[in-house]
Amino acid sequence: MTPWNSATLGSRAFVDPYAVQAPDAAVPAQAWSRDDGDFLLAPSNPAHRLSHTLDPQDQRRLVLQATLTAAGILPMPEDRAVIEQISSLPADVNEVLQRWLHHTL
Repeated sequence: MTPWNSATLGSRAFVDPYAVQAPDAAVPAQAWSRDDGDFLLAPSNPAHRLSHTLDPQDQRRLVLQATLTAAGILPMPEDRAVIEQISSLPADVNEVLQRWLHHTL
């Protein structure tokens, strides 16, 4: 088995499907509609997004999980209850905790 090498991919073009605004001449018609039912999704329109805000505790939980992951600490499934309890603490406690974690990076 040969190892993966990026030099072998030089002849292949990379197409970012999210860089396309709409199905027009920039994207061939067969890329948007195939016989097997597989097709590229159009980029989302920000005007059609849901206008739902998260509870501050949920926001703190998501930011805490992201900060832990960025610090190299992968939260385990059994850590969920502790993360929920930490997220329910006041916002200033979470800010200090995040500041400590950012200094470990």
